[in-house]
Amino acid sequence: MRGLLNKLVARSLSVAGKWQHQQLRRLNIHEYQGAELMGKYGVNVPKGVAVSSLEEVKKTIQDVFPGESELVVKSQVLAGGRGLGKFKNGFQGGVHIVKADKIEETAGKMLGQILVTKQTGSQGKVVSKITDGCNTNIEYSIGKSEIMAIMELISPCTVYLCEKLSLVNEMYFAIMLDRTTAGPLIIACKKGGTSIEDLAEKFPDLIIKVPIDVFKGITDEDAAKIVDGLALKVADRKNSIEQVKKLYKLFCECDCTLLEINPIAETSDKQLVAADAKLNFDDNASFRQKEIFALRDPTQEDPREVAAAMADLNYIGLDGEIGCMVNGAGLAMATMDIIKLHGGTPANFLDVGGNASEGQVVEAFKILTSDDKVKAILVNIFGGIMKCDVIASGIVNAAKQVALKVPVVVRLEGTNVDRGKRILKESGMALITAEDLDDAAEKAVKASAS
Repeated sequence: MRGLLNKLVARSLSVAGKWQHQQLRRLNIHEYQGAELMGKYGVNVPKGVAVSSLEEVKKTIQDVFPGESELVVKSQVLAGGRGLGKFKNGFQGGVHIVKADKIEETAGKMLGQILVTKQTGSQGKVVSKITDGCNTNIEYSIGKSEIMAIMELISPCTVYLCEKLSLVNEMYFAIMLDRTTAGPLIIACKKGGTSIEDLAEKFPDLIIKVPIDVFKGITDEDAAKIVDGLALKVADRKNSIEQVKKLYKLFCECDCTLLEINPIAETSDKQLVAADAKLNFDDNASFRQKEIFALRDPTQEDPREVAAAMADLNYIGLDGEIGCMVNGAGLAMATMDIIKLHGGTPANFLDVGGNASEGQVVEAFKILTSDDKVKAILVNIFGGIMKCDVIASGIVNAAKQVALKVPVVVRLEGTNVDRGKRILKESGMALITAEDLDDAAEKAVKASAS
């Protein structure tokens, strides 16, 4: 028994760390949106226009970039490594410097196609064409009402047409939140244009880190350390210090968790320019950053997670075969651990919370059953604030609305447990009941294999 307990605790700690890493939810916006936001704060950015059709490409070239011999065409997906990515149609690279007469052709090979990079996984992410207000390249399988609700949120994914700058030096710049110093940390490197991980491995001595006192804010001395660390060649030092301070102001006022520019570059006209824009924002600040959070692009997210967020549920898709519905993060991790202990693999993390309504339970079942990989569902509820009879009623109603084609194992304990069990028994449903968590996990693994 003690050996089993030690094994379970060890796995719990391991999975907990992984889950906590996955659970961090940050709004991520597209490069063109980030560049526009930076421009509002007085940061130097290239002139650029986001387009979502070939007609818009042609009009933008004529109206915004007349006489330009070359432009930069950038696919807009929420993933790094676009330049080295490959489209599933065979087209290589998501970022191209293109002659004027080839811009439409290049954009046409990107729009509506799926780009695979080192960060997207093999499934890639779509550079979408928007047709009649809907993205026909994204498939959802949750249900008609959820699809329509998600579609109403969709903002166009596009390609970004930018002016080609004459760059004389490329560097790296970022601001992030640092646990060690309990405040913002500015990171700079005089080499840029490639991943910071590669830079840190090859040139660790070139990485400059300047912690900022969150109460005092950034000082001229702080900004000067960063600018000196960038080792500018032609850009005006005083103006560059002001650019760093403007970036810090944006980071704080917009509740960013990450502001990364790779590369931040010097141009031949002696300007320090943000030639890239990656910004993440704290989801807890959505109530005061409504304009920014309106930029969210659900087409780049797991549609199940989008639907769960709309139902005020916490959901993270995994790769296993046993769908889990629990209440509370700790119980969720314990449930996933004990499934693994019995030889199964969890298909998701789904926390209905302590105040879930019957309707939310129904939505949770819709999300779980939308995953074709799920071979069994384990419902594990410890009723405290969350009452077992509410969960039971939700399960019964979900069965009426959703064609449950997989076995459902239910373990209920706590507030109103007898009433909950009676509701399930009187429903006539073919449920598999369990007495405790170990029994529930064992039965769920066995059911998923049959």
